[in-house]
Amino acid sequence: MSHPVSAFHLAYSWRSDRGRVRAQNEDAVIVEPDLGLVVVADGVGGANAGEVASRLATETIVERFHRQAMSRTDSESIRLFVEATIQEANIIIWRQGKEASEHTGMGTTIAMGAAGSDWLVLGHVGDSRIYRLRDGELEQLSRDHSFIQEVIDQGFFASREDARRYGIGENILTRALGSAAVVEVATQIIDLATGDLLLFCSDGLNGMIADDWMREILMSVAENSLDAAADALIRIANEQGGKDNITLALIQVGEQIKSHAGGAEGQRLDDD
Repeated sequence: MSHPVSAFHLAYSWRSDRGRVRAQNEDAVIVEPDLGLVVVADGVGGANAGEVASRLATETIVERFHRQAMSRTDSESIRLFVEATIQEANIIIWRQGKEASEHTGMGTTIAMGAAGSDWLVLGHVGDSRIYRLRDGELEQLSRDHSFIQEVIDQGFFASREDARRYGIGENILTRALGSAAVVEVATQIIDLATGDLLLFCSDGLNGMIADDWMREILMSVAENSLDAAADALIRIANEQGGKDNITLALIQVGEQIKSHAGGAEGQRLDDD
């Protein structure tokens, strides 16, 4: 029997839906509660290539976590490992895009979380997002790697609405896995607190549901359940048009585990 990866009770729920417009689902999600791992990817590229890229990304990252022995008490080593696994997924997708003509130009976003004793390492590339609901406040923890975000950051527009009115498209990525041999990965370490709710999602969710709606649904978890909130998010995104594939994963942070010993040094991540 291995130590739990986290000092908190963590609950998970995840969903992926084709939406109402797209012919196929090019998103991917893998959640491994035993590893404290959540990975969401939104594939881009023609034909089935986006689907291939998102699947390669999620499977590569999860497989590396299964294989690697490490401590869950050293947040910086996990942060570096998260970065390395995303870089590895990137090179695999980039090479396959070069080698197979039907996969030319394929890529994917990534948004992931890896839990440690009382913290979570976040990693992302592209415009899939990571949010945290804490004490009733919904905060976007990731920053979109997109052209529209870049022109806002550079001061050309005061808001996303202004940029949209000017005709700036929302779906132009400035970073994605598979577009170059090396990608710049955004990582951070956040603390966990009882009551936190983390949301990882593709833009098919946040593009359809306003943040205040999203907050209301996530707030309802206290009265209902994590699964009910996940179902509601998918349903409302579809009711609003479902213009893209919709994928999400939720982590709910519960009470601290009294007997948690902080995780064994060098513990195999797939011990059971």
